[in-house]
Amino acid sequence: MSPAVDQEGGSMIRVLIADDQEMVRAGFRMILESQDGIEVVADVANGTDAVQRARELRPDVCLMDIRMPGLDGLEATQRLAGPGVPDPLKVVVVTTFDLDEYVATALANGASGFLLKDAGPALLVEAINAAVRGDALVSPQITVRLLKHFAQPPEREKPRRAVEPPHEDLTERELDVVRAVARGLTNVEIGSELYMSLSTVKTHLAAAQGKIGARNRVETASWAWRTGLME
Repeated sequence: MSPAVDQEGGSMIRVLIADDQEMVRAGFRMILESQDGIEVVADVANGTDAVQRARELRPDVCLMDIRMPGLDGLEATQRLAGPGVPDPLKVVVVTTFDLDEYVATALANGASGFLLKDAGPALLVEAINAAVRGDALVSPQITVRLLKHFAQPPEREKPRRAVEPPHEDLTERELDVVRAVARGLTNVEIGSELYMSLSTVKTHLAAAQGKIGARNRVETASWAWRTGLME
């Protein structure tokens, strides 16, 4: 499917909205369609339709609620973006519930971000842009708690597999960048703190992610906490 083009000739970001509340879908659509460069290609009320329509339309980003009838958003996210999915889609989970188990499961299932519905329009748009860039944005109020959750999974969860060692040892600067990512810093903030240019930060981060097998910032942060790098 050919990408849509905005009035200035750039590619439009195509978004699918999945939420069981019609008012929420309408609100998200109004927010997103007021932005230059974003197009809502579909909105659906359950996870089954979300998976079907997403596979048909191949949107750039899917906004996914968690609690929906039929297939819930966590399972839908796994089917669209989870490990082993060929040509995965970008999914940003947007929900009322910030339970740690939901956050951890969503991100383990391949989500490219996790937002609360009261995060506000600006953060919603930024989460979509971050997903398109290959980054992951998580609501600030749950970021630190989320990362600690990765380090100590609840007892009721099955034991996780041992963390895979990096394919190659990380350099000291790569470790510095990974630690900063695990604290929730942006690339600009990392550059300021570590006295690096933005391009250097990106280079170190990309190299580190390649060595540890991380697909995005959240997986990088998860690795840092689970390996004890943040202790």
